[in-house]
Amino acid sequence: MKKALLSLALACSISIFSFAAENTEATSNYYVNDSQVENMFATSADISEASPALLAEFDASGTYTAVAKKQKEAVFNVRSSDKNVAVALILNFFLGGLGVHRAYLGTETLTWVGYILTFCGIFGIVPLVDFIVLIVNIDDISEYEDNPKYFMW
Repeated sequence: MKKALLSLALACSISIFSFAAENTEATSNYYVNDSQVENMFATSADISEASPALLAEFDASGTYTAVAKKQKEAVFNVRSSDKNVAVALILNFFLGGLGVHRAYLGTETLTWVGYILTFCGIFGIVPLVDFIVLIVNIDDISEYEDNPKYFMW
């Protein structure tokens, strides 16, 4: 039995080393074209003192500034949270191990049942992290409403 395990470990280590060697050879073919990088910097614009028109141009290309965030909210009709953060924090503090705060935020039933079945959310670690996440994102918790994942973050 020991010989079989030793042979298996040896075969695994050989395959891992050969895979690492193949990946090293594949990544050595990458290079940076300095002239393209210099050209990109030469054609870019300085936006440190940008006008609103210039900011709007950069927002359309995917740069997320305050103006772009407002435009995104207007286009996609992003809503702020309907739930009270204080209630979620109090429920998490006192009943977090039972997942009551997740039920308040509107998650699926199996999510907060999972808290109970995993001994109060992996012995209280998950509710503690949820509590910290709620405090950090106290301005807007809408992304945590109706979140079907076990881990809220």
